[in-house]
Amino acid sequence: MINFDLPAIQNAIKEFGFDGWLLYDFRGLNVLAQRVLGIEPDDVGSRRYFFYVPAEGDPQKLVHRIETEALDHLPGQKRIYLRWQELHEELKSILGSAGKIAMEYSPNNANPYVSRVDGGTVELIRSLGPDVASSGNLVQYFEARWSSEQWELHLEADRLNQAAFEMAWSMVRDSIESGQTLRETDLQNHVMSYYAANNMTTYHPPIVAVGPHSGDPHYTPQPGSDAEIKEGDFLLLDMWAKMDVPLGVYSDLTKVGYVGDSVPNEYKEIFDIVAASRDAGIKCAKDAFAAGRELQGWEVDKASRDVIDEAGYGEYFIHRTGHNIGRETHGNGAHMDNLETKEERLVMTKTCFSIEPGIYMKPFGIRSEINVFVDGESKVHVTGGIQTEIRKILSED
Repeated sequence: MINFDLPAIQNAIKEFGFDGWLLYDFRGLNVLAQRVLGIEPDDVGSRRYFFYVPAEGDPQKLVHRIETEALDHLPGQKRIYLRWQELHEELKSILGSAGKIAMEYSPNNANPYVSRVDGGTVELIRSLGPDVASSGNLVQYFEARWSSEQWELHLEADRLNQAAFEMAWSMVRDSIESGQTLRETDLQNHVMSYYAANNMTTYHPPIVAVGPHSGDPHYTPQPGSDAEIKEGDFLLLDMWAKMDVPLGVYSDLTKVGYVGDSVPNEYKEIFDIVAASRDAGIKCAKDAFAAGRELQGWEVDKASRDVIDEAGYGEYFIHRTGHNIGRETHGNGAHMDNLETKEERLVMTKTCFSIEPGIYMKPFGIRSEINVFVDGESKVHVTGGIQTEIRKILSED
């Protein structure tokens, strides 16, 4: 968060039914607390700190004597501990009679994306009286929601990322027509150069997967073992990047193509199932917000997964339907997941997520990925361009 908005945080604490929110970190283990408290990675200290925001009243800071300035940029009374006994005594005093407090914890580790506080610390807090519950919705409310500037940055990243796909398809076509060899890593490197030339950045090169390689959702081409892209090949591209500015947020898209001018039916049939699954996820989100009802991430996954299950390919859909998108490709808000976890966090306004169902078999795999942003007026926006058919890379159309 850029500004620590105490009234907004306390209103949210009350809205979600907590008596307070206890933010804790030790040596950078809790990146979610760092984000909420505005602590940059370079400023992470070496001693434990606690920051308690009660639903009513002033915040309380608890820091070690070696690092007394650790939370000086935040409001509230500062308390200092040296011995572990003092740490426990101060925590008990700070928490007072609070009954239910939020921490970055997930019962039974059901959602590891939220579970950043170690079990021993949770035990300690419970021994002092309060019940500890998950801060998952609080975290995304203050860390995963986008500003209007970030929405505009996403639109710019989306425009350039879609253009990168067009560049990639053209490079494949030109290589075939000119008789030049183009390998998976060659295309990958060209995309990375395009990103750099357009003031974009990414944490990892894109997935360029030919034929059987597309059946591996996380395939990474390596020089020397990557495939040549030839006429008659099926090609999957998964490409993600953001504008290279401090508040930049990602565009993360997957599209598929066929290196020819007529796509074989074996690819078309699977693509149509995946596209229907994707569209069912989009519809689930749109219907919920149009009706003004709360939506949890698992519901979107179920809507998409049911389509693939009913078509008889459920065993080949081996990942969640989507993930939150933010300053990281996989952000800290609600994911679209009823497979790896049951994502019960709310899909909130001003957050973005992917919908990317896939069917992965040994000969080939197909995934179709778009991004969904829900604005402050609960309007659902789809970015990335909805692919309605497999791209015919050698076609003049």
